[in-house]
Amino acid sequence: MLTGGELAALIAVVVWAVVAAFLCVVLFKLTRLLAEATKAVSEFRERTGPLLDDVTATVERANGSLDRVEEITANLASTSEDVSTVTALTRSAVTGPLVKVASLSYGVRRVLGRRRELALIRTRRRRERA
Repeated sequence: MLTGGELAALIAVVVWAVVAAFLCVVLFKLTRLLAEATKAVSEFRERTGPLLDDVTATVERANGSLDRVEEITANLASTSEDVSTVTALTRSAVTGPLVKVASLSYGVRRVLGRRRELALIRTRRRRERA
């Protein structure tokens, strides 16, 4: 039979053997995990390069489009000012004579209306005298 010291040593050896086996399994799984992580990072790096190139090209195209939009906006502002100026000139060129024609027609209608009133008054006075 085993003595107490030998039994304790045997138990300690078995425990250390189990711990060592457990650590070996953990190290093996950790090695596989690191290999998979390295592979994933490598694939990510391979895919990121072209993706960043596409993003850069898209940003450059968008910047070019924004430059064109800015130019179009400036042209529209200039055109809007030109249209406003032409409208003001047309208004002043057309409304002046129109106001004069309207005033003249109003004056002529008023004079003709007064002449009719005066003619009616004269005819009434002539009838009253006769």
